[in-house]
Amino acid sequence: MKSLIALLQFATILPLGKMQDLSHFGRRLYVYPVAGYVVGGIAALAVWWWGHSALAAAIALALVLVVSGFHHFDGLLDLGDALMAQGDREKRIRALTDRQVGAGGIGIGFVTTLLAFGALIAVPSAAVAILVSEVCAKVAMAVLTIFGTPFKEGIQSYLHQYARPWFFWPALLFFLPLLLVVRPGRLLVLVIVTLVVAALMLVSSRRLFGGVNGDIVGATNEITRALTLVTMVLIL
Repeated sequence: MKSLIALLQFATILPLGKMQDLSHFGRRLYVYPVAGYVVGGIAALAVWWWGHSALAAAIALALVLVVSGFHHFDGLLDLGDALMAQGDREKRIRALTDRQVGAGGIGIGFVTTLLAFGALIAVPSAAVAILVSEVCAKVAMAVLTIFGTPFKEGIQSYLHQYARPWFFWPALLFFLPLLLVVRPGRLLVLVIVTLVVAALMLVSSRRLFGGVNGDIVGATNEITRALTLVTMVLIL
């Protein structure tokens, strides 16, 4: 329970009492997808009775961002600025880690949110889609945290020190409960998309920045959510 509470205190703004040592979560990084079930579940329950509408899609997307404290969205904005930075690796890293948000950050934030919102409108059930996409996003974050070599000290380096390669397999097992709401073939497609996005983020961040930091892990959450939602539109 300490691991789960530490995870939710780290990944959400939910009031969960006394702060737990983050090392409890670090030693069990494979439970990352639980946060997806909690955050996605809150959003799904909130819009379950709203029916299928643009308002339901907007509420669902707003809730996952708010309940997550916009932490991962902030990482997406930082990544956007870094991708637009002109110059060598050091300049990109400075753009990634500074506190200012430029046109690149605003642009990638807008595009990613627009894709997620448009997909939520198009899927048969916004409630099911937001739950599934949020679990996929947290699995991708687990993959980045486990396999992403840190290029600087920070939250990624702290959590990565506890990571073990075998954590990957129990993290994948958290996809199985989604079989209650998604057909096996379609879930397999979503698993593949999730892992491909995570792999691309690992490879590109290594080439651009020399490794991974917390901003890149957070950006992976936002990008994976949007792309798995778009995938659901295509396969449904």
